[in-house]
Amino acid sequence: PFLWKKMFHGLSAGRVQSAALRLIVDRENERKQFQPQEYWTIIAELLTKNKEKFQAELYKINDKILEKLAIKNKETAEKIKSQLEKAEYQIINITEKITRRKPLPPFITSTLQQEAFKRLRFSSKQTMLLAQKLYEGVDFGKGPFGLITYMRTDSVNLSEESLNKARQVITNLFSEKYYERHQYKNKSRLAQEAHEAIRPTDPQILPEDLKGKIDNKLYKLYKLIWQRFIASQMKEAEIKKLVIDIKAKTDKDNYFFKAIGNQLSFDGFLKVYPISFEEVVLPKVSLNEILNLENINTLQHFTEPPARYSEASLIKTLEEYGIGRPSTYATIISILKQRRYVELDENKKFAPTEIGFLVNDILTKHFPQIVDVGFTAKIEEDLDEIAEGKKNWLSVTKEFYGPFKENLDKKYVEVEKNIITEKTNEKCELCGADLVIKYGRYGKFLACSNFPKCKFTKSLNNNQNNQTQIPCPKCKEGFVVIRRTKKGKIFYGCSRYPECDFVSWKKPENNSEK
Repeated sequence: PFLWKKMFHGLSAGRVQSAALRLIVDRENERKQFQPQEYWTIIAELLTKNKEKFQAELYKINDKILEKLAIKNKETAEKIKSQLEKAEYQIINITEKITRRKPLPPFITSTLQQEAFKRLRFSSKQTMLLAQKLYEGVDFGKGPFGLITYMRTDSVNLSEESLNKARQVITNLFSEKYYERHQYKNKSRLAQEAHEAIRPTDPQILPEDLKGKIDNKLYKLYKLIWQRFIASQMKEAEIKKLVIDIKAKTDKDNYFFKAIGNQLSFDGFLKVYPISFEEVVLPKVSLNEILNLENINTLQHFTEPPARYSEASLIKTLEEYGIGRPSTYATIISILKQRRYVELDENKKFAPTEIGFLVNDILTKHFPQIVDVGFTAKIEEDLDEIAEGKKNWLSVTKEFYGPFKENLDKKYVEVEKNIITEKTNEKCELCGADLVIKYGRYGKFLACSNFPKCKFTKSLNNNQNNQTQIPCPKCKEGFVVIRRTKKGKIFYGCSRYPECDFVSWKKPENNSEK
């Protein structure tokens, strides 16, 4: 009601949704304030005595380890390059070791939502709807059958029956050498021990058995859950890591390079649950071997602003802070979208809207406790302790609600509704009064300052802010503009609309650059 009275209807605030909105807004403000910094890296292309080529990166000069931003400009990089072109290169150390990558535990609600977004690009809401169908039962030729266990759980427990079936599947599909029994511990002290992790009800129903027999999205999600569960009972992956240290000696200084190679020596659980891994194969070399320099590359880089939150990274952050419950994350994210506090950019990352900024600013200024991440996490702990019988719910409620109610009553009087208007130089076409920018449910619009006597309104053309530098592929005169449907989905049009009716779901290429 406070937001309705001071802004407009259809808005909301809440302990979890407002904290989540603040995370998104704070990240956007960090991005706006970010100043990119230039830095350079230096790569040597070297030849072994057998004429095999590999690359190594400069990481130390004399006794000084180079920080990321140590080489700040091209002039410094070129000066180092001129020295390196006269240097003698020798291998001074070779380190070889096996690193192991452990399988991940089976899914709980939050990790399923994160991985379904990363691997399948499913929203958290979509993931939960599909999981609900898999749980309730799907007909794949034998009548409705529940394919997965309950999908709202924060427990990684697995039943003995499921563990035994996992062993059978792994030894039948691969071999005994891939199997290793694992029981995982719950992170949350209040994890529901009676519930299992999200897993196939019958692991012997392979994803391939369902392909073409059930909806493709259901098949993809089942396959992901099956893979994660089976992988959780497999052996670690073994990676052979080879590090070659190289000394480049000049008359003045010593420069040190490092080449790092990675080779998969045993795939283990990665056979079922692939994780991005880049193999780098280095040639066979010997200690003290002299290398020939083929080329020195100086590469320019700029630091990147912090990335916007995706659904997966936002859920992970909320979970790390102890805000909310895994079963509520999909609902919270849906509310942020429905209220138009956030929208998805071209990379499906969250960008706060003008309304989102405004609501966050009002809450942060007048109700800082509500949007404070630490406070929200503390309330979550209090609720846990109430559930455990360690705290009295009445005393916890009084501790929060008394001061909150007092502050709310005060703000109803103090905060004026005109905080959400901006003055302009334009005049009303009906009465001649000043036009002001107001905020509505769909963003900014122009309205008469003489409201409610004069109800003139006018749309605020934001095309210029959304215009790209890509010429319209149809009329060649206008530029491609980023637009949105009523549901917030991005599409592309022409800045000359309605003279040009170009429209596309796919971002056109900038052929003028080519």
